[in-house]
Amino acid sequence: MLVYHSSDQCFREPDVVHSRDALDFGRGFYVTRLKEQAEKYAKRFLRAGNDAYLHIFDYTPDSDMQIKIFDTYNEEWLDFVCSCRNGNDVYKHYDIIEGGVANDKVFQTVDLYMAGIYNKEQALQNLMYEMPNNQLCFITQAAIDKCLKFIEFTKYNHG
Repeated sequence: MLVYHSSDQCFREPDVVHSRDALDFGRGFYVTRLKEQAEKYAKRFLRAGNDAYLHIFDYTPDSDMQIKIFDTYNEEWLDFVCSCRNGNDVYKHYDIIEGGVANDKVFQTVDLYMAGIYNKEQALQNLMYEMPNNQLCFITQAAIDKCLKFIEFTKYNHG
């Protein structure tokens, strides 16, 4: 199946080295099954005055990999994302993690929960109305090497 990654850099061989800490599913290489979602993210780079590239990969899951899938925004997802964003390494038990992205509306709910303004019940109540979009995080280089095959990239132009 095809997956997409937006970046301000062009590359053919992704890695986990150039990842940031404290993201939704921890440190890793993020892709999405949703091309429109990746295209929207690419436009953020353009708005910031940077180059933008949409990378396309073929993703083939491997049964030898430890894969965690969050089907909904639920208590387990909320606890996991908050733990990762707090810098904990709970994600290191997995090779690949898939689930919903904390987009703008979801991010606001997570932020309010993490700040103590919402309790868990209020946060989960808000999240239950959100339809999860999609992200896959490749935690290990072995998962990238085994499950992702580069297909092509497209450079987006300013304007």
